[in-house]
Amino acid sequence: MIETNAQTRLWTPEGFREEEWSHAEGAEALSANGRFILPLQAFLDLDPEVRKSAKERLGVLLQPGDAVETIVDLLDQLSLVALAFPAFNDGRSFSKAELLRSRYQFEGAVRATGQVLIDQLPHMLRLGFNEFEVSHPTLIARIEAGQTGGIPLYYQPTAKPAEKGPKYSWRRVPAS
Repeated sequence: MIETNAQTRLWTPEGFREEEWSHAEGAEALSANGRFILPLQAFLDLDPEVRKSAKERLGVLLQPGDAVETIVDLLDQLSLVALAFPAFNDGRSFSKAELLRSRYQFEGAVRATGQVLIDQLPHMLRLGFNEFEVSHPTLIARIEAGQTGGIPLYYQPTAKPAEKGPKYSWRRVPAS
């Protein structure tokens, strides 16, 4: 089964884009043309040769309870890792994005899917997310208006440092 959501729009820091990926439940989707995001177990169940040959059209969806370490040895066989936010108060996928970018140097697309909200967007960008499935009307309106929010100074280091000031936090700079 292939699933698409007409109310969801794909946004990147370069703007809204046409969606090239479809969420699929299993490997049978790969027999069709297109690019597919598979649930973790469906991805792991694929024949290794199929994974290697389908890299450019293959992504995996990690739920908050899925360990990112499960796919570390297979990152070279993926173009996209989608991280689920099933509820606004479940932030485990933030940690997964940080690990993918900083520890495992994953250079493919890291996509946020599910409950992506305006308050979270700036932090998601700093952690290395570069694609967002956006369905929340307030977030869509703010992005269309060019208002992605955020504060230019940060307390903690991440995959993407603050644009101005020292490499780490402004709180480590002596007061003048």
